[in-house]
Amino acid sequence: MEANSASSSKWFCSICMLLFLILAAFEVAHCSVTYDRKSLIINGQRRILFSGSIHYPRSTPDMWEGLIQKAKNGGLDAIDTYVFWNVHEPSPGNYNFEGRYDLVRFLKLVQKYGLYVHLRIGPYVCAEWNFGGFPVWLKYVPGMSFRNDNGPFKVAMQRFVQKIVTMMKSEGLFQNQGGPIILSQIENEYGIESHSYGPAGHRYSDWAAKMAVGLNTGVPWVMCKEDDAPDPVINTCNGFYCDYFSPNKPYKPKIWTEAWTGWFEDFGSPKHQRPVEDIAFAVARFIQKGGSFVNYYMYHGGTNFGRSAGGPFITTSYDYDAPIDEYGLIRQPKYDHLKELHKAIKLSERALVSADPTVTALGNYEQAYVFSSTSGGCAAFLSNYHSNSAVTVTFRNRKYQLPPWSISILPDCKNDVFNTARVGVKASTAQMVATEVKILSWQTFSEDVYSLIDDSSFTHVGLLEQLNVTRDKSDYLWYTTSIPIRSTESFLHQGRSPTLTVGSSGHALHVFVNGVKSGSVFGNSKLTFRGGINLRAGVNRISILSVAVGLPNNGAHFETQSIGVTGPVILQGLDEGSKDLSMQRWSYKIGLKGEAVNLDSVSSSLSVHWVGGNLMASRQQPLTWHKAYFNAPAGNDPLALDLSSMGKGQIWINGQNIGRYWTSWAKGNCGQCSYAGTYREWKCLSGCGQPTQRWYHVPRSWLKPTGNVLIVFEEIGGDASRISLVKRVVN
Repeated sequence: MEANSASSSKWFCSICMLLFLILAAFEVAHCSVTYDRKSLIINGQRRILFSGSIHYPRSTPDMWEGLIQKAKNGGLDAIDTYVFWNVHEPSPGNYNFEGRYDLVRFLKLVQKYGLYVHLRIGPYVCAEWNFGGFPVWLKYVPGMSFRNDNGPFKVAMQRFVQKIVTMMKSEGLFQNQGGPIILSQIENEYGIESHSYGPAGHRYSDWAAKMAVGLNTGVPWVMCKEDDAPDPVINTCNGFYCDYFSPNKPYKPKIWTEAWTGWFEDFGSPKHQRPVEDIAFAVARFIQKGGSFVNYYMYHGGTNFGRSAGGPFITTSYDYDAPIDEYGLIRQPKYDHLKELHKAIKLSERALVSADPTVTALGNYEQAYVFSSTSGGCAAFLSNYHSNSAVTVTFRNRKYQLPPWSISILPDCKNDVFNTARVGVKASTAQMVATEVKILSWQTFSEDVYSLIDDSSFTHVGLLEQLNVTRDKSDYLWYTTSIPIRSTESFLHQGRSPTLTVGSSGHALHVFVNGVKSGSVFGNSKLTFRGGINLRAGVNRISILSVAVGLPNNGAHFETQSIGVTGPVILQGLDEGSKDLSMQRWSYKIGLKGEAVNLDSVSSSLSVHWVGGNLMASRQQPLTWHKAYFNAPAGNDPLALDLSSMGKGQIWINGQNIGRYWTSWAKGNCGQCSYAGTYREWKCLSGCGQPTQRWYHVPRSWLKPTGNVLIVFEEIGGDASRISLVKRVVN
């Protein structure tokens, strides 16, 4: 009897184990992501999804959780981020996933809050990011051609993509593993560039798609702005409006990977803003025309810390007029108005994913899109496309008021719960308020322009391209040559100074003769310095400091674009006429002395002789380093440095690079926002006649309670003694 009991117990346990394994296998199979023409299908259910772009390197880890929480509270279902190759593999085979680059930690926080992830691996990202996210060393792999049917490029790209996918799998982050990733992207906006590569471009995009699908992630892959994305990859839309977009196959869902909430700034341009009424109108119109996935680019833009901004001339701020601003604070009415939009559409989700709309004209500019499902759900979108006139329409024997350029959402085909143009939220006002902090003990150190030739310099006949020399280790490259002058009497007698002309491929250059500055010039492509210079009898030294302000991040073959002094370098006004200096012997020196001795590092800033006093800090001298100390202010308000008294340069706090600064004044046509007149265009510019960027974000986590070290490198001249620490307050 006991033997039979034991046998029965073992049999029962075996059956239980088998059932457990079957259920577990069913659950794994069930936790899948597929799609049909209506939407993504997650765990067997069609979904209308709202996502927002938050880029982990553009904020700090202590900010991530708050940003994700606000995204969830704003009605988002998912977070979208690029993966930034250049920060993760700074040199071949050497990887960095620490600090701001801790991708896994970021994704697990997203998962903690119950949100999905769209992981845009690329690995080309554009994103106004330095070199489009490619590491600079990639350019120098023999035989390399970016984003092309090119063997070396495909080998490097596949290795990195596999690295990321393997990491995600090992952490259980794909949806079929119980993780948050429901969608991945390969390449980025390649359709714009593919024609420049001819048939090789088509072969490359096909290869990229097949390579990605072959990695067996268990989630769909997308290619944005790539009309010929091969099955099963989904082609998607980026833009201000995407209602006109249709996938390249009738069985693919309509996905909007970048709904632009504003625009980025570059130094010298005004601020771009997009009214929330227009965003809401665009999203509602996309949904009513069959869209099922919308990602806001950006939902939080953040900051281009260090030298991460692409360009040239992309600002350190990447605020993007997003619903959550650069500092992590909510921007109203954009945040709440979109939240209400999401709520209204979610109330309509059952009908939207189950039925195709019946479209009825309600007038010349008015339409009703009605979704009626067999299960009884009904939702209606009532649209007024007139840009100026409000109308009253009759729908199902009820009257509805429709403002101009608006859509009303009726989740039950009766009650108007939301209209895209009716904003019921008061606009927030952000202010920069002075803190009690005193920045003290200013000290300065000036670069020695005259003594540039040392053990770290080298010589070469002719002009070298800047990136080939610096490999982006510094923004700066010195070009130095000498010119003998027998006598100055001839050109002085004629009442003129010799003229120097220098041709450059950008982005800035400063000319020094015998250690004295002769002038500067700035430009985002080709630029020319032309000015009089002071020469003396004997040997004269001409030194040109070429400056990069972010590497190119887009365009076909952008890796072939040149920066630096490209010539010609012509000296005119001498007795013997014009003299071309381009093919002379030039000495080259990478970077600045302050960089060489790590003045940006707290521990190394004692290696030069600093001169103390506010008077020295206030002297507007070019190529000058400034150092000071301050204590952290009380409270938790986000902080920034006011650099309106400065010219151009970079900033460090406690060894962390805040970014490039430039008090470049915005030029443009600022005024009233116009966004409805010509449907696919919008325009809302502000800040003309002011610096494009005045305030520079200082993350609280980078500060100590006392004794914080501020290092500023000033390139063209500024009053460091007037720099102040402010806090950002939103009312």
